[in-house]
Amino acid sequence: MSVNYDKLWLELFTRKINKTEMADKLGIARRTLARMGHNEAVSLDVIDRICNYLELPVEAVVTVEKDVMINGKKA
Repeated sequence: MSVNYDKLWLELFTRKINKTEMADKLGIARRTLARMGHNEAVSLDVIDRICNYLELPVEAVVTVEKDVMINGKKA
């Protein structure tokens, strides 16, 4: 499964919210923020805190897609 946070980054940009300021307000570790910046999975608790803060549903913040395999390798 692939995780993508592009919708979150666009929403933060639109609202003129700084990533690190949001993370500090929500108690999200810098390492977790870095993982999100690399489109790595984070806990649902983190996603929930972000969604509540922005008053958005999960699907407006993160996209999860099934990986496509071609000849046994990720495409």
